[in-house]
Amino acid sequence: MALLIGVVAGALGGALFIRYGASQIPVDKRQILVQESSATIDVVKAISPSVVSITSQSTAQSFFGGDQSVEGAGTGIIVSSNGLIMTNKHVVADTGASYSVFTSDGKQYAATVVARDPVNDLAFVQISAKGLKAATLGDSSSLVVGQSVIAIGNALGQFQNTATTGIISGLGRPIVAGDSGGTGTDATESLQDLIQTDAAINPGNSGGPLVNLEGQVIGMNTAVSSSGQNISFAIPINELKAQVTNVESQGKIITPYLGVRYVPLTKDLAVQNNLSVSQGAYLSGDSSDAAIVPGSPADKAGLKAGDIITKVGSDSVTDNNSLTALISKHKVGETVTLTIIRSGKTQTVEVTFTAAPSS
Repeated sequence: MALLIGVVAGALGGALFIRYGASQIPVDKRQILVQESSATIDVVKAISPSVVSITSQSTAQSFFGGDQSVEGAGTGIIVSSNGLIMTNKHVVADTGASYSVFTSDGKQYAATVVARDPVNDLAFVQISAKGLKAATLGDSSSLVVGQSVIAIGNALGQFQNTATTGIISGLGRPIVAGDSGGTGTDATESLQDLIQTDAAINPGNSGGPLVNLEGQVIGMNTAVSSSGQNISFAIPINELKAQVTNVESQGKIITPYLGVRYVPLTKDLAVQNNLSVSQGAYLSGDSSDAAIVPGSPADKAGLKAGDIITKVGSDSVTDNNSLTALISKHKVGETVTLTIIRSGKTQTVEVTFTAAPSS
């Protein structure tokens, strides 16, 4: 959507603001604004070389018969100097497509999908390149609502390395996301423990970084509300970092799996349901998705719908340390003690994580 502004009116309005409006802002506040603006500029300059655009091309049966070309676009984050790139799984979901990567300096590379996460909206692609600038991955456990963030990506599949600013609007958000990016898939996916932000994110931004003012990637942009304004979501980086190491060292994603469906607890939810704690993972299912996956490690450990998981090992489940993030810190085959609350009483159970199923 283009916004047309009269040149004369725009110039005059700017001049009036500079002459009169700026003088109304206290000097100390003007200094803060300049410092924040300078920090944003520095962050965008620093992170942009680590952000790439990803495009896809495939063919599909047209309504009138015959084949038609299908194109898609997304964003990726360079995580190693030798061309390993992290992105959303839904950006590279079409197994029959060919993929290309465009770096910030305008170079184009053929890309190969090396891994797709069976659980999270995460995938990795590889290009044949060296000396690339890898992004610095931060710590999403220390995030707070109101914190300033910057989103960068291939907006609308046309505007490479578009930068937008905003704040963290919420933490621990669960959503059901569907694809509309031209990947050839119509699947929906339940995502949990997401970062909510009001930084403008558009189709094509998927897989791009959400960055703090220190230039660290604290999330990967993955979804936007179709009915709200300035409501977008990112996967916390702590849920993804372990997989970077796995793919670099073993060439595949290795995901420890518990097998539960849960809702992150809040104070309001605890009051509404008369629960004894206000933080934790409340195991809850519905007619289509059970709280406990049959045959899963959770099932074998005796977990039940209505249980509240409050600790994984010695780590507490909190707004900033979700159940998913805490599980990702462990390894397949590892046995861990879970602290749970069942019917108001605290108890522990032993669970042995298995590898996540392929579907």
